[in-house]
Amino acid sequence: MSENNLNIQMVDLKSQYMKIKPQVDKAINDVLSSTQFINGEHVKSFQKELANYLGVKHVITCANGTDALQISMMALGLKSGDEVITPSFTYIATAEVIGLLGLKPVFVDCDPKTFNISVEEVEKAITKKTKAIVPVHLFGQSSDMKSIMNLAKKHDLFVIEDNAQAIGSDYLGLNKPQKTGTIGNVGCTSFFPSKNLGCYGDGGAIFTNDDDLAHTIRGIVNHGMYIRYHHDVIGVNSRLDSVQAAILSVKLPLLDFYNERRKEASLLYSKELNQNKNLLTPIAKNNCQSHVFHQYTLRVLSGNRDELSKYLNDNNIPHGIYYPIPLHKQKAYSDKNYKEEDFTISNMMSEQVISLPMHSELDNDQIRFICDKINKFFTAQEK
Repeated sequence: MSENNLNIQMVDLKSQYMKIKPQVDKAINDVLSSTQFINGEHVKSFQKELANYLGVKHVITCANGTDALQISMMALGLKSGDEVITPSFTYIATAEVIGLLGLKPVFVDCDPKTFNISVEEVEKAITKKTKAIVPVHLFGQSSDMKSIMNLAKKHDLFVIEDNAQAIGSDYLGLNKPQKTGTIGNVGCTSFFPSKNLGCYGDGGAIFTNDDDLAHTIRGIVNHGMYIRYHHDVIGVNSRLDSVQAAILSVKLPLLDFYNERRKEASLLYSKELNQNKNLLTPIAKNNCQSHVFHQYTLRVLSGNRDELSKYLNDNNIPHGIYYPIPLHKQKAYSDKNYKEEDFTISNMMSEQVISLPMHSELDNDQIRFICDKINKFFTAQEK
């Protein structure tokens, strides 16, 4: 295959759609025919399907993953001034909702092997004001949930799992495999189109095994109502529309296949790049069982990540830098009490990481082309 015919995409949603076009089109048309656009049967059935897949009692859908986090914190009764521990090396949404609710984000460093929150740093950050921990299963790999849950039990803290990048991941550290997002008090996910399970717009969901908490969440997502015009709790307007639910119902049975395809792509990437001493390929625990590769993220050890980025752009190879600025350095969350020596790993990651194309439609020729270009870049640098 010639270079011009490779058509490499960071996420190839069109090719994925074309493979399921008849089913998706029918699902959308079914919603249009029903005219049940909000809280219709498609939403209710998808919630049941996702709950069965995850092995969790309750799934409550909402408008997006950020809302899922905010609603979870509202439902848990967190109050202004309460401290919530979360990683500095992650996407802004996690911290954003903490700030919006008048809570205090407490950022901690990450683990250099998995990119996930460091349990040791979480323990050091706990104070009398700490009420919750928000582990983020970054790039598709589960955090150390056994240790996090033990800490939470010891200090009587809530655990809110940010599962936006890891839906379908199996955590193997407990007595039996358990889906990420179902281990803490509550789990949250996003159905943003590029996610492993993505819709064709915005969408999100909240998971819990707690009946009372689920009841509270159901009220919050719908203006605080259980009976029309009776507002029992402070709520928001955050609903997954029926069209998106219908699309997700088509894609959910394919999620394990999509995740396996991502794992296969990751293995070929690593095989082609493992011998490059300038790079550190992702470390996937448990033979990839707990990693579903929302992103395939390299660490560039030679100090020329930005030069590699420019080279990839010059060769029409899409990529991403997730994330270039840790949250403790963001202007909106600056705090004079933070010490840079407490964030050595997060700061290092922000200077080293680069993510390559990753999706279920990647083929071996595309992966080998990308890896060949990367290896040639470093060979030229060494001359």
